[in-house]
Amino acid sequence: MLPRRIFPAEGEFLSYLCSNHANRNTMSVLNPSIPKGTRDFTPVEAIRRKYIFSVIENVFTRYGYLPIETPAMENLTTLLGKYGDEGDRLIFKILDSGNFLTGVTEEERLSLTPSKLAGRICEKGLRYDLTVPFARFVVRHRNKLSFPFKRYQIQPVWRADRPQKGRYREFYQCDVDVIGSRSLLNEAELLMIMEEVFRLLGIKVVIKLNHRKILAGIAEYMGVPDKLTGLTQALDKRNKIGDEKVLAELRERGFDEPAVRKMESFLSFSGSNNEKISFLSEKLGNTGQEQTGLDEMAKILTYAAETGVDKSCEFDFTLARGLDYYTGTIFEVVAAGWDGGSICGGGRYDDLTGIFGLPDVSGVGVSFGADRIYDVLAQTGKFPPLQDSSTQVLFLNFGEKELSYILPLVRKLRDHNVAAEVYPDQAKIKKQMQYANQKNIPFVILTGEEEMSQGVVSLKNMETGRQIRVTFEEVADSLIKK
Repeated sequence: MLPRRIFPAEGEFLSYLCSNHANRNTMSVLNPSIPKGTRDFTPVEAIRRKYIFSVIENVFTRYGYLPIETPAMENLTTLLGKYGDEGDRLIFKILDSGNFLTGVTEEERLSLTPSKLAGRICEKGLRYDLTVPFARFVVRHRNKLSFPFKRYQIQPVWRADRPQKGRYREFYQCDVDVIGSRSLLNEAELLMIMEEVFRLLGIKVVIKLNHRKILAGIAEYMGVPDKLTGLTQALDKRNKIGDEKVLAELRERGFDEPAVRKMESFLSFSGSNNEKISFLSEKLGNTGQEQTGLDEMAKILTYAAETGVDKSCEFDFTLARGLDYYTGTIFEVVAAGWDGGSICGGGRYDDLTGIFGLPDVSGVGVSFGADRIYDVLAQTGKFPPLQDSSTQVLFLNFGEKELSYILPLVRKLRDHNVAAEVYPDQAKIKKQMQYANQKNIPFVILTGEEEMSQGVVSLKNMETGRQIRVTFEEVADSLIKK
C-alpha cells in the first residue's frame, strides 16, 4: 500500500515505485547482481538449453506446426482479465514513457491502491504466457492464415512471482497450438507430441488429463455451481499442499460443510481411467455438461490407446489448471521423482479469440517449460554427452609469418562447416594450450618454421596427446569428415 502522502515530484514518485533505491542497491563491482528470479547461463548451460529447444522444435515441425514470434511486451488491455485475479497480479507492468503522471491528480496519488494506480500510469506489460498473445496474433493476421492453423512458439515470458525451486520470474515456454478446429484428434496429437518429446529427452513422465466441464459438473454436484473458479483455484494447489489443506482452503473460501464432504469423496477415490469415468457417470448423472466432458475424455483416451501413448496417460478428475480461459480438455505433465512442479501443461480454449473480436474459434495447445525440463535433466543426470565447445580445432599463434601460412587453411575449414579458431595473441604456447583445454577443443594445430619448410602442419589430438604432421589436404579431409 502506498504511504498516505503526496509525492511532490515525478522523480521522487518514480524512485518510490522502483525497488532498487540507490542507498540500498549499492553493490560490489566484483559481484554485480541480477534481478531475483532471473539467471545467467554459462556456455555449457546454453548448449544444454539449445539441445532441449532442438529436440522440442524437431518434434513440433514433424507434426506440421509452423513457427511464429510475438513481442516481449503487449498492451495491458490484451493481457489483463485473461488469467484470473491471481494471474493479473503477476503481470509485470511497464511505466508509460515521458511524463507518466500526466492526468493523475494529487488526490488520486494519495488514495489509489498500487494496482489501480498502475492502471493509470502503465499501458503495456511483459507477456505472462504465449497463449493470449497467440490469440491476439490470430485475430490480427486472420486474413493471412490457413485454418486450422498449427503454430509453435519458443520465447521467454515473465511473471512477478516469488522465486523458488522450479519457479522463475523470467523463463522460456515452448508452445504448440492448433486453432480453428474442435476435433478431438488435436488433443490426441498433443498427447503424442508430449509423449515423444519426453521419451526423446529420457524423462519418465505422467501425462494427466481432465476436462473443465467435468469440474463444472463436480461443482454443481457439490451445490456450488457459482463457485467453480474458487474450486479450481483450490484444487490447482493439491500437489503442493495436500488434500487436507485443499479442504481447509475450500472452507476458507466459503464452501459449506456438506459441499466440502462431497469434495472429500472425490479426492479419496482411486482407480483406473475407465473406473474413474464409471465412478463419475454414476456420481454426477448423465444429463448435464459433465457428460459431454466424460464422453470427450473417453474418446481421447481411446485415441491414446490406439496411438500407443495410453500407458503415459492418467485421467485425474481433480486436475484443475488455474487459468480462466480453458473450456475443455486440460493437460499437465509431471516428471517421476521431481517435486518442482509440472513441466508441461495446457488445454482447450473455445473462445479466447472472441475477446479480441473473432468469436467461435476454438483452439487447443500445450506449453513445455524449458527451464523446469532443464532442472529435471540436470538433477537426474540425463543430459547426453555434449561438446562443451563448438570449436573443433584451434590454430596456435606463432607470429605474423606463421599466420600468413595457416589462414588459408582456416578459411577452407570454415567454408566446409568446421568450427575453427585462431588464438588471437602471440602468447606463450603453454597459455594457448591451456585455452584449448579450458574450452575442451579436441584438436590443436601447431605451425613453426620446420612445418612451414616442409609444407605441413602438426595436428595434436588433445584427448590422446598424439601429435602427427599432415598436409593441408589431409588435415582438411580428416576434420571435414568428422
